[in-house]
Amino acid sequence: MSVIDVHRAHTLDKDHAREAAEALARDLSSQFDLNYQWEGDHLKFKRSGAKGHLNITGADLHVHLELGMLLRPFKSRIEQEIHSQLDQILKA
Repeated sequence: MSVIDVHRAHTLDKDHAREAAEALARDLSSQFDLNYQWEGDHLKFKRSGAKGHLNITGADLHVHLELGMLLRPFKSRIEQEIHSQLDQILKA
């Protein structure tokens, strides 16, 4: 299992942090066919060969994604996309 673990500091209030996380989830869902659902401030996502979560705190967004064997070759691309999306939604 290959793991992507990204922490990103933010200065957003809770509602805007949740909106940012939702935007990230929607984009990753459309690009990588992920299914996701909210459980409080904990966003779980899953697809064949990958599962993970995104946690929101008052100062941090934490993305944890576990990739199965078939998606390991795409780890770099997926991680770059997560960073890119976080850059865009947190500066907006």
